[in-house]
Amino acid sequence: MTQMLDMPQVQDCSVDSCSYNAEHTCHAGAITVGGDHAHCGTFVEISFRAGLERTGVVGACHRSECVHNEALECRASAVQVGSAADAADCLTYSAR
Repeated sequence: MTQMLDMPQVQDCSVDSCSYNAEHTCHAGAITVGGDHAHCGTFVEISFRAGLERTGVVGACHRSECVHNEALECRASAVQVGSAADAADCLTYSAR
């Protein structure tokens, strides 16, 4: 079982429209990565800022074919989130 301290931080998030983003820092408790384009499933665009005071981590990754994925947990040292195929994708994703 992965401990919260072992989860990789979202090192940078360039999706300024996400309510969890403040100055390129993710403040969601934990993000989930999945979908066709390694999409950040936690991305939300609403009229106010949300989240915690600490930097967000990757809670789950549904992209089992990623080189960083082990038993649906991300094992990258840190991840970057930004615009690619969708508004908010895991830019650290890399297919095996």
